[in-house]
This record gives sequence, structure tokens and C-alpha cells, in this order.
Amino acid sequence: MRIGELATRTGVSVRSLRYYEEQRLLTAERSSGGQRHYPEAAAERVALIRHLFAAGLSGRTIAELMVHVETGTSTPEARTRLIAERVRIEAQIAELTRARDRLDEVIAISHDPDSGCAFQPG
Repeated sequence: MRIGELATRTGVSVRSLRYYEEQRLLTAERSSGGQRHYPEAAAERVALIRHLFAAGLSGRTIAELMVHVETGTSTPEARTRLIAERVRIEAQIAELTRARDRLDEVIAISHDPDSGCAFQPG
């Protein structure tokens, strides 16, 4: 499939797909006219790349890990890297949970007419 079709199927911009190629996260065959052609499996790979970026992994880290995805193998170093990323994400989740809980407290106060809070929902 061509780059525009992959962009449509995955909801990723053409620019992002080109960036993924620059970062060696995604590869395409080139036609004699220089047009990119992706295999069907590229859509699934793009979804994985997006999930890993959303989880806060860098392009470099993703590129290193994609080798293991492609081969279906792993190394102790790769597992250690993945575990470290998971620990980092868990810390972010805990921080966001604390922020959400604090926000819930502020929302509750803002709805309490006896709290003396100047904010009253309209």
C-alpha cells in the first residue's frame, strides 16, 4: 500500500510515517518512480509504534526494541530496558493519579457552599 493509504488506515499523518522511516522504525519498498510501498503488516507496526511513543519511549528506544519484535527474540538487556521503561511509566501513572485525586478534592470543595470557595459552578 502507498503512504497515503497507510496514513488513512492508521490515522497517522504522512509526515509522521516519513519520520518513522527516518528513525528506522518503519521501512518501505520504493517503486521505480520513488514511491513508497508498504506491506500489509505495516499498519499493525504503526499501531505498535504509536503505542510506544504514547507510553513515552523515545524513537531510539523503540528502534532498539523493534529488532526484538521483528525477530521474536529478546535479550537480558532488552528485558532490562523494558522493565525500566515500565517502572518509569508506573511512576508517571502514580503521579497522575495523585494529581487527579487532588483535583477531585478541589472539585468537591468547589461544589460545597459552606467551603467559602469563591468558585461556584453556574
